[in-house]
Amino acid sequence: MSSRRDFLVGAIAGAGVAAIGLPRIAFARVPTEKRLVFVVLRGAMDGLAALPPYGDPHYREVRGYLALPEPGEEGGMIPLDRRFALNAALAPIAPLFKDGDAIAFHAVATPYRDRSHFDGQDVLENGTATPYERRDGWLNRALELYGAGAQHAGLAVGNGVPLTLRGPVPVASWAPTRLPGLAPDLLAALRASYRGDPHFEMALDEGAQSEALAEIALGDERAMAPPGPGANAFAELAPAAGKLLAAADGPRVAVIECLGWDTHQGQGTVKGRMADTLWALARGIAGMKQSLGPAWRETVVMAATEFGRTARPNGTDGTDHGTATAAFLFGGALAGGRVIADWPGLDRLYQDRDLAPTRDVRAATKTVLRDHFEIPERDLDRTVFPESVGTKPVDGLMRP
Repeated sequence: MSSRRDFLVGAIAGAGVAAIGLPRIAFARVPTEKRLVFVVLRGAMDGLAALPPYGDPHYREVRGYLALPEPGEEGGMIPLDRRFALNAALAPIAPLFKDGDAIAFHAVATPYRDRSHFDGQDVLENGTATPYERRDGWLNRALELYGAGAQHAGLAVGNGVPLTLRGPVPVASWAPTRLPGLAPDLLAALRASYRGDPHFEMALDEGAQSEALAEIALGDERAMAPPGPGANAFAELAPAAGKLLAAADGPRVAVIECLGWDTHQGQGTVKGRMADTLWALARGIAGMKQSLGPAWRETVVMAATEFGRTARPNGTDGTDHGTATAAFLFGGALAGGRVIADWPGLDRLYQDRDLAPTRDVRAATKTVLRDHFEIPERDLDRTVFPESVGTKPVDGLMRP
């Protein structure tokens, strides 16, 4: 009976809630108005395509036919400084750099140095230096430091909860569904039937609260059509996630996946798989900013990938698994408008094939958690990112 009871409680609180028409979200209880969104760029983003180092004297020699048009040319790069530019497909987020609401990191990587998608993504999300060392994620461990105040502050947007958010702190998930909502009289009957049951009553109460929050925040978008494939799903889901985060009683932390970065072939330059995926990413970020409204000033969005891709193109108009890459921060809480890089140069490739890593991507994450969520650095070194004391946050990334 105990096993059956646990299963039914889990069904109501999780996937079963969606099955009866209630969105899988819950009121946040974390004591902060600040928001954090982590975007997992699954598939290994080519940082040299997203953030081309056009000022490096070896750029065109190394990139070959994947080199992008110069600034001012048709489809040309959008310069950020004398060395780095944005891919033209990222034009929707170019104003964020101008307004100081974006920071790019280049030549970054996790501690992982092999080239397995599965292992690389596990390291990116578990926050350690070793694949499968932990079964929980760094963001759940960060929420745990808030104690009981972090119950349901985390939201996974999409089907399933990524490793980043898994752990002892309960989190919610939301994905659009066309299933009809539960009739009010039936919901009332269910709640009456299980009144006094500590598990079922709580699950149903939270489901009812979630329905109210979703109706207020999303309106008709509660029943939006399931999003398109690949990165297009992110472009459609990100604005809806922004509305949920903007709600006064909404979540404060969210994780969203953006797919489509595994460009072994047909990567292209101004057109092709890479440009399409970058365009979807940029539209999603721009849409999220708009839907967050005033809450954008209290928000940081971090986008990172498991590793980069080879500096030189392969023989099928693409790139293979690499090492260092680029990462992005967006949000009104940033003192941005710049690129941060200890640039290694394209004349000294890692293992004669990849952009060399010069900074641990966890340095950026630590900065956000320390300066935005006010988590002590000692807790970041020991608990959130175990045994990472040598990886220091970057000062001066947040507005005063």
